[in-house]
Amino acid sequence: MNYIAVDDEPFALKDLEEALHEAVPDAVLHSFNTPSKALDYAGSTLVNVAFLDIELGSVSGLVLAKKLKDLRPEVHIIFVTSHEQYAVKAFELHATGYLMKPATAEDIRRELTFLYGETSQKKRVRVQTFGGFDVFVDGVPLEFKRAKSKELLAYLIDRRGVSATAAAACAALWGDASIEAGKKNYFRTIVKGLREALKEAGIEHILLRSWNSLAIIPEQLDCDSYHFLDGDPQAVNSYRHDYLTDYEWAEFRMD
Repeated sequence: MNYIAVDDEPFALKDLEEALHEAVPDAVLHSFNTPSKALDYAGSTLVNVAFLDIELGSVSGLVLAKKLKDLRPEVHIIFVTSHEQYAVKAFELHATGYLMKPATAEDIRRELTFLYGETSQKKRVRVQTFGGFDVFVDGVPLEFKRAKSKELLAYLIDRRGVSATAAAACAALWGDASIEAGKKNYFRTIVKGLREALKEAGIEHILLRSWNSLAIIPEQLDCDSYHFLDGDPQAVNSYRHDYLTDYEWAEFRMD
């Protein structure tokens, strides 16, 4: 097994190295004090597990985690932090993948053992954006009569609660923000199809409608990419550089 450890604090990095050597003496360990050096290494070498400090100067450990997953989709991420709020959030999610500084060998062995543990509290609506887009309601796939209605929902989920005008949605779905009469009527049909699909499944409450705009209510969704952006290690580890791959407008942003 090949592990990397990344921390910009020399003493913290040394403590982590010692704990890792004790926990997994047979593993190969490479340590880095900057994200760029870790990325250079991962670009040419297979990495099984990465132990990342949450705060790395100008680059957060979450941003580094995404870049590592883009390079090496199979790498597993374990965050290391001295800030209790991250650990509290992890415990609320029932998440593994967080270590409090200074990490002990026992802590590390536990995290490696439960690396694939189940996370995230259950909600009626589960959204999968990694590895293809699908929506499940009480475990049953949500069905759409029109593919564009499904794509519109994906677009709204991507915006994570930010309202989208008809022009913005059309620009994304068709690459053209112009709203001539024919397209306006078709867009209304697409919106109607989305509303009907949500209503039939009993989840119309996840859609927020106002004059000339639509938005999703993110708090109603159990969404893998939302968990990723919230720092849930299990969501980070499920990412394979495969966010909404069916849609040209989709780009997994960290801002």
